[in-house]
Order: sequence, then C-alpha cells, then structure tokens
Amino acid sequence: MPFIHEDFLLTTPTARRLYHQLAAGQPILDYHCHLPPRDIAENRRFNHLTEIWLEGDHYKWRAMRANGVDERLCTGEAEPYEKFLAWARTVPHTLRNPLYHWTHLELRRYFGIEELLDEHSAPSIWERANASLATEVLSAQGILEQFRVKALCTTDDPTDDLRWHAQIAAAGLTTRVFPTFRPDKALNVHQPEAFNAWVEKLETAARTSITKLADLLEALRLRHEFFHARGCRLSDHGLNHCYADFCAERTAAAIFEAARSGRAATAEEQGRFAAFLMLFFGRLDAAKGWTKQLHLGARRSNNTRRLRELGPDTGFDSIGDWPQVDALAAYLDRLEEEDALPKVIIYNLNPADNYALAAMAGNFQDGRTAGKIQFGSGWWFLDQKEAMEWQINALSNAGLLSRFVGMLTDSRSFMSYPRHEYFRRVLCNLIGQDIENGEIPDRDELVGPMIENICYENARQYLGLDL
Repeated sequence: MPFIHEDFLLTTPTARRLYHQLAAGQPILDYHCHLPPRDIAENRRFNHLTEIWLEGDHYKWRAMRANGVDERLCTGEAEPYEKFLAWARTVPHTLRNPLYHWTHLELRRYFGIEELLDEHSAPSIWERANASLATEVLSAQGILEQFRVKALCTTDDPTDDLRWHAQIAAAGLTTRVFPTFRPDKALNVHQPEAFNAWVEKLETAARTSITKLADLLEALRLRHEFFHARGCRLSDHGLNHCYADFCAERTAAAIFEAARSGRAATAEEQGRFAAFLMLFFGRLDAAKGWTKQLHLGARRSNNTRRLRELGPDTGFDSIGDWPQVDALAAYLDRLEEEDALPKVIIYNLNPADNYALAAMAGNFQDGRTAGKIQFGSGWWFLDQKEAMEWQINALSNAGLLSRFVGMLTDSRSFMSYPRHEYFRRVLCNLIGQDIENGEIPDRDELVGPMIENICYENARQYLGLDL
C-alpha cells in the first residue's frame, strides 16, 4: 500500500465513511491566500518542480536550514535541480513534521507519484513532475479547476490597482477571484521613510493629496470603496496583538503629521495611532457588510542578520507570546458599543491562547448572524494535524463547530490545495472517533450537513461573495 492511500489519516470505518461520502466531494472556497493574481490572470506555466514547489516556501527553507543545507540552496542562486535535490535529501529528516505529509500528498495529487521522496527517487520524480508541469492541467488556471476551487481571495494592499483582478473577471474563469483589503502599512508611523513612501503610493491610487489625517482617512475610504466595487468582501490585518490604546482624532492627527515630517513615532504613539485607525477600518467594514480577519501573534523577522541579507518573509518568523485577551476584548467591545462591529475571524498563532480566544468570540455573537465572530482555522505553525485538532476541540467546547467557516491555504503556492483535503480528513477522523465512542449519534442526517457545511457552505453563506 502506498504511503498516501485513500484512507490516509482516517483511523476508523466511520471516519472513512464520513470523509469519502460527505467531505471529499465538496468544492473549495479558499477565502484567504497569497497567490499572485498576475499568475492567475496570465495563466502562468511552471518550468520545473523547483519553481512551483520551492520558490517562496519558507516552511521548506526552515527545514533545510535545520538539516544543515547552505543558504544558496534555499533562497540563493543555486541551479533549480540542485535546490530540488537538497530538498529531496532533507525530506527523510522531516518525519513527524507536517512537511512529510504535505510533500507526499502534493506529489500524489498533482503528479500521481506514489514513491517516497529522497535523494535516490529524486531524479525520476524530477523528470516525471516536470513532464506533468508542461501540460495545461497544471497551469495556474488548470490547477484551480482541477482542485475544484470555486473561489479564492488574494491579499492586496490598498494601493493596488487590481488590474489583474479585472483581467481575471473579464476572462470568465470557472474560479472566481476576489481581492482582500490589507492596510497594514497604514499603521507604520514608527517607520517614517517607508510610511511616507507608501502614503505617496496611496495618493496616486486614490488620486488625491494627503497632507493631514483627514486626507489619509478619505483616501483609505476611497480605496475601500474601490475594492468593494470589484467584489472585495474581506479585509485582513496581520498584527502582533490588537491595539486598544484609543486616542482622540487630534492626537492621531499630530502623530500622523509628525511621521509625514520624518519623525518616527514612539512605540506608545504608534500604538495609539494604530488603535485609532483600526477603529476606522472596523467601521468601514461594518458599513459594507465585510468580514474582518485578524491574524494575531506572529513574531516576525527575529534574525536581524538574515533580515538584512534576505529581507522579510524568508523563514525567520515564529510564534509570539504577547497577552492577547485584554486588547482584543477592548477592540471588539469598542466597535460593538458603536454598533459598528463587523463579522470577524480571529486566527491565533500561539496555541496557549486557543481557549481564551475561542471563548472571547462568544462574547460578541449578536443573535442575528450565525457564527458572526469566528475562531479561525489553524494558522501558519498551527495548520497541521495536531494543531487542527486543538483548534477544532477548542471551538467545539467554547462555541459551535457546526457554524465554523472551515479551512484556507494562507499560501503563496499553487501546490497548497491538498491542505483542504488534509483538514477534511482530520475533521472527519475526529468526528468519526466521537461517533464510534458513542459521544455523537451515528446519524448521517445529523452529522452529514455539519461536515458538508464546514467544508464549503458555511464560508459561502458567511462571506457574502458573489458566487
């Protein structure tokens, strides 16, 4: 039997029945990813396995570095096959790391390859995978169709002109592609050089001059409107923690003007400015019926030397341990007080906070929108089997698993769509175990709709996308 077989991760007969009959056939709604919309618009073809599988993949780079692989074979200028061979040599050392599962699941689903990857199988796998990549079915658009991706949402700065989204929309693809409004750079008054360069781009995008805080707010509002008109229904914020040191508009205006003049905001000032803007963004989202995503808890760019050499997002980020509950509660409560709390998905990166954040979501359910405040799926270091189970268990015990909007890829890679299959297998295995333990009735008419809804329908209804 091959390692990746039809009952992979499904340990009971009930789990197998639930997965194969209910979950496996559901389409995918990938409502948070980092796929480049240009690649979709131009139907990118991938020249070789390294290009589609290793470029930009900081999960693999971290494992390779831990295995003693030189940087030239990770992010450096080594030849593509050299990089692939370095990864193949690393794979046997990833046993019990989720990379071992993902690697072989991806080889099976994209290329039909059943062999385990190592340095001995690498030459044959390289040749066969590259031959498959030359076919239309593994072009960017072909992959989305093959994996039945009904819709996906990219992650886009407010200054983006969304021209690739317009081109995709005009092409009439089977997969709908929507932008997501991610205004994180608007908070960076503590980095005036980068902040002012971004404000200048915002001026161009909004076709307006920005000299005072009111101008900034109006420009952001205009871009929010622009995104909405192009189908956007989600925003996203990557934060260490929520900001809750709320300040008056005049205080925020003074901080903004100082940053525009080149003076870096102090940490206290940046926190106040960010709290002011996050309230503003919350009001915009609520007024348009959007869903706000809060990605909380990443400690980024820990290795200063590597940051200088390689830049951000190259595999030197990890889990932070900031207190989350007080600031999150204050932020949600302030918007709720104004009747301006949008739908919110909270993604947690520190598993120590799982139950605290799952319970916090219950404080702000409104009795009108089912699952209005979501404890989101396992994210980044937590998007693997064990942590998926932790997230499902915390949500089940503190809220309603039946209203959960399910999995996403949060990926820059077109090779990540088996993550949805992986999640569905984990979900069905847990529910199957509960049924066989007598903890849930063995009735498909009761359990079946919950599984199907978590896989797709809950997200479709919750997000309000035009599908």
